[in-house]
Amino acid sequence: MVLVYFQLCAEDYTWWWRSFLAAGSTAIYVFLYSAIYFIKLESNLIITYFLYFGYMTVICIGIFLVTGTVGFMSALWFCKQIFSSIKID
Repeated sequence: MVLVYFQLCAEDYTWWWRSFLAAGSTAIYVFLYSAIYFIKLESNLIITYFLYFGYMTVICIGIFLVTGTVGFMSALWFCKQIFSSIKID
């Protein structure tokens, strides 16, 4: 919300993709955390790498889409609330 508010204050009305990407960036954190966790597993087969990172990539894409959609929808609601309170004379 703060990112969208600052963009609107700077008269940058193209907030759609930035709200989606800012909320979806949680998936990058999850993927990096899973890579750090994988180092502690001490695997020795190459197939383990492919399976783990393949599944984590699919899961992180899903997380990106879900959190990005929630972020976009909440930013859309926020903008509707702000602009509905403007009185035009």
